[in-house]
Amino acid sequence: MIIGTIVDGLVIDHIPAGRGMELYHYLRLDRLQCEVAIIKNATSQKLGRKDIIKIGEVIELDQDILGFISPKITVSVIRNGEKVGKMHPELPEKISDVICCKNPRCITSIEQELRQVFKL
Repeated sequence: MIIGTIVDGLVIDHIPAGRGMELYHYLRLDRLQCEVAIIKNATSQKLGRKDIIKIGEVIELDQDILGFISPKITVSVIRNGEKVGKMHPELPEKISDVICCKNPRCITSIEQELRQVFKL
């Protein structure tokens, strides 16, 4: 399979296999007007299998969401076809409005205005 090269954009690499679509939804990449490629179950020497997301535009990513999915994720910044930066998100202490409480009696499930904050 051939996926085109990125001139200016981001590559989110080392996503645990099968979690690429989840990350796609959490980061709301469906709202972007640029090219977005999701590669599922790519072969990896370190992980065995991994997912990769390529974004055809440099955007601001929520580092907390990336760290929540996996602190092993690597984000590479591409400018003019060259890698100019690399980031490794860390596991955040708390995460807000990403995951929801599964308890149907939880106050955050009933009161829509309350933020859903989880300490990790």
